[in-house]
Amino acid sequence: MLGLALGTLPSIADARAAAATRARPVVSRDAAAMRALTQRLPRTAVTKVDCGHVPGICEVQAGTNLFYIDPSARYLIVGRIYDMETHQDLTAARLLAINPDMLVGAAATAKAQETESAGLAPSHPQSASGPASAPASAPAQKVSLASLPANGAIEWGASIPNAPRVTVFSDFHCGYCRALHQTLKAMGVRVTERPISILGTRAISESVICAEDKAAAVERAYSDQDIAKRACETSGLDANEAFARAHGFTGTPVLVREDGAVLLGFRPREFLESWLKGGA
Repeated sequence: MLGLALGTLPSIADARAAAATRARPVVSRDAAAMRALTQRLPRTAVTKVDCGHVPGICEVQAGTNLFYIDPSARYLIVGRIYDMETHQDLTAARLLAINPDMLVGAAATAKAQETESAGLAPSHPQSASGPASAPASAPAQKVSLASLPANGAIEWGASIPNAPRVTVFSDFHCGYCRALHQTLKAMGVRVTERPISILGTRAISESVICAEDKAAAVERAYSDQDIAKRACETSGLDANEAFARAHGFTGTPVLVREDGAVLLGFRPREFLESWLKGGA
């Protein structure tokens, strides 16, 4: 019996060594993917990279948002991962764990269920006059938009004088922003949209800002359609990002009511209608 027990010791040691060997590459892949992602998206505040959760791809958490990359960080995936063997929506489960309020809001409509995905905010945006100020410790609950330039905004929506108005800080690759865009259109709201260009969308934001018909360009951007490129002044986009960071806006969308009240994240139509009238 003693011989048998002693004979098992190398096997146990080998198994532990093998397990440790298997663990090291995962950690190494995480670190390598983080380094590559930081180089490609230096303005995105990445919280965590996990290349062991789903085979073949790396899950990226940026604050309360989620997206995916390949291990080399060449390809970025904005969408949902669905396990067809277990019939589980893995992305929804992770979003629920890290960002329950936004997920619950997005799940309120079928459109949001189809398009919910991560939106990110810049980590160190630069304005035309230099670095942005330090981030607020918590998102501002009320702000003044008076300092923001007109060349960073796109006006769209209802044109009637008494239509409710709202300013939205958004990213054109953010699924929540896309769902909010459709909801506000259906509500007949007058929208001032201020893009925050992350996830490699700066070129898209510039194309929208510089378009002859900016409202139409917004529609094309949210539909992933090409937009004709024109040159124009785009420092307003830098101002948008600097403002968002200075006020602690670390995700998209962010809505600002006419009285300066701030709402973080997507909400169902019924909530938005009440909130735009001054409700909590």
